[in-house]
Amino acid sequence: MQGALEGLLFIVGDDGISKDRIKEIMEIDDNKLEELIESLKEEYSNNNRGIAIEEFGENYKLTTKKEHNEYYQKLVNVSSSDKLSQSSLETLAIIAYNSPITRNNIEEIRGVDCTYVLRKLMFLNLIKECGRSELPGRPILYGITDQLLDYLGVKSIDDIPKPEVVEVLHDDVELYDSRYNEENI
Repeated sequence: MQGALEGLLFIVGDDGISKDRIKEIMEIDDNKLEELIESLKEEYSNNNRGIAIEEFGENYKLTTKKEHNEYYQKLVNVSSSDKLSQSSLETLAIIAYNSPITRNNIEEIRGVDCTYVLRKLMFLNLIKECGRSELPGRPILYGITDQLLDYLGVKSIDDIPKPEVVEVLHDDVELYDSRYNEENI
């Protein structure tokens, strides 16, 4: 059974596979699945192994171990065109922290048109359409994908660090009065 689970995880690749689908295919219950996953995780925890089982969103998948990244980097030649632009990262952060969110709301936060960036992020499967808003015109709502969670190296959206809130203190003095009062003339 352990080998069958390992084979399933290998076959599904980057897409991963849900617990329910594994149970359905292998005809097992929750307890047996947890037992199999834990036994594989324990076997992969050995330093002689280069892979691990990770849970991303609702899916399990095989991943490479981070401690071997220096070797993987030599294999994969990442060009600058493969990196996400600053605007893509900003848009991803907005969607991750405000999901589900409409394009108009994203553009209000960023202050610029996001149509191209949204198309690119959807093409890269980092965001997805997750429904329609009840607002007039029923605009599309955007959310993040399990692939983005994988890209960020987190299991769920709750594992993404919360943004730091900065308190801005406002003086009750008018700007004109504070700069141009009679004492300064």
